[in-house]
Amino acid sequence: MRIFPEEFVRSAGEAFVHRVVLSVLWNNSWQCWLQQEKNGLFMVEEDWDEFVDDNLLDTDDTLLFTHQDTMYFQVRIFKKDGNEITSVPLEGEPETQPFHQETTPAYASANGGTSSRARKGYAHVENPKRYLLNPRNPYFEKTLTKTNIVLYVNTWVIEEYDLEFSPPNTHMYFLLPDGEKLDGYTKDYGGSHSFLGWAAVCERCNLRTGDTVVCELELSGRVVSAVRVHLLDE
Repeated sequence: MRIFPEEFVRSAGEAFVHRVVLSVLWNNSWQCWLQQEKNGLFMVEEDWDEFVDDNLLDTDDTLLFTHQDTMYFQVRIFKKDGNEITSVPLEGEPETQPFHQETTPAYASANGGTSSRARKGYAHVENPKRYLLNPRNPYFEKTLTKTNIVLYVNTWVIEEYDLEFSPPNTHMYFLLPDGEKLDGYTKDYGGSHSFLGWAAVCERCNLRTGDTVVCELELSGRVVSAVRVHLLDE
């Protein structure tokens, strides 16, 4: 399942050569590096296995890949009964809905954790703007997966707010609910903007796999200078 169809690779040209980014309906993303082998183009096994494990995939599941832009793919996951996974899959209790053709854009989710004020198992937060310190600031939801090293900013958020980012390794801050500041650094993985230091945030806020938080982006002009983390009400 790690191989790309030969016909698709030919039609895509050099849109993706070194890596791809896989996004799901609840807006978590996984970066998968690629390797060219004699019999085709493959995703690196370790990266693909992480995607499989984080989404609790079974051998009878069906995946629908949509090539959205250059190296970006949206992946829809259907269980063997035909129901689609629509939120972070948790052991034994995935949220599903019958298959339908339309998809509705939602706020970005990513890796979050557990706290009495972090909501577990929900991909989309009801009225997330109510958590913002400044309602005009850009924001997105983040739902934690197993890997929480960096905080990725989803492409649609960047485009929606016309965001800009400082050069890689520029210092920034994570602003926590208790007023504490944690150091972070900008990263750019082949066009995917992210912030290093997210692991320390998850540990400090006692976040766990499946928890969702709201990330509010503080700006200097259009440049992201800090990420304010909001834990959710129960």
